[in-house]
Amino acid sequence: MHIGLIGLGKMGANMRDRLRNAGIEVTGYDQNPDVTDVASTADLMKALPTPRLVWVMVPSGEITDAVIDDLCEKLDAGDLVIDGGNSRFTEDFKHAALLETKGINYIDAGVSGGVWGLKNGYGLMVGGKDDQVARAMPVFDALRPDGPREEGFVHAGEIGAGHYAKMVHNGIEYALMQAYAEGYELLDKKSDLIKDVPGVFTAWQRGTVVRSWLLELLVRALDQDPEFDEIEGFVQDSGEGRWTIEEALANSVPVPTISASIFARFVSRQDDSPAMKAVAALRNQFGGHEVKKAD
Repeated sequence: MHIGLIGLGKMGANMRDRLRNAGIEVTGYDQNPDVTDVASTADLMKALPTPRLVWVMVPSGEITDAVIDDLCEKLDAGDLVIDGGNSRFTEDFKHAALLETKGINYIDAGVSGGVWGLKNGYGLMVGGKDDQVARAMPVFDALRPDGPREEGFVHAGEIGAGHYAKMVHNGIEYALMQAYAEGYELLDKKSDLIKDVPGVFTAWQRGTVVRSWLLELLVRALDQDPEFDEIEGFVQDSGEGRWTIEEALANSVPVPTISASIFARFVSRQDDSPAMKAVAALRNQFGGHEVKKAD
């Protein structure tokens, strides 16, 4: 199988490597000449066998819009586009409708795994027609974690369902990180009683009900910087948490924990706090997200 991959940033480049390691031929395009395989998307189209399969892995919003518009002009009927970025699910309806005017197929794929996906595999949530999902299944199988397919991949529903599932996933992620971070701050503030804060979190990794991969990443972050002295407690948000709350409001679903985690991030942009340092460190650990260095 041979696919095209547009966007070779933190995740895209690792996805290219994981696919190649699984025996799938990948031709990648990126504006960065140091990482791209071809000089242009036109060259990418020439390199791919027909019908083509192109995976888009670029930032959501205007950049994704521009790539989809470009592909609509260059692809042919029967080709397939997969948007694996963090697009809002409502954008999928627009992109799919545009491509459909040319007979081009579309799948939306929510992708989780961050900078660790090359080694551990990526959790995949996809939306689209059954026949197109089946067509792309060798790619999904190569990217997902080893083990039972259903534990790392789901065909969540029609177009938009993949990004909707990923949106909710990220809303939950916000809340989980905030809970760990608040626990960290409470332990840290009681340092006269708790003598080994990193050790407490390390001990929670086995046998406790709060053990998780996020906890392991927090332990890793504490090992690298036990007091988080090297970073500021400033935490950005990439949009999915806000979208989750907007959907909850539209559907009258109470999400007080997720909502509180978003507002806590806003607080982080006003005053430095140990909890926000922990959240910033966690985002850097799993996704390679940039942190603000302390003065």
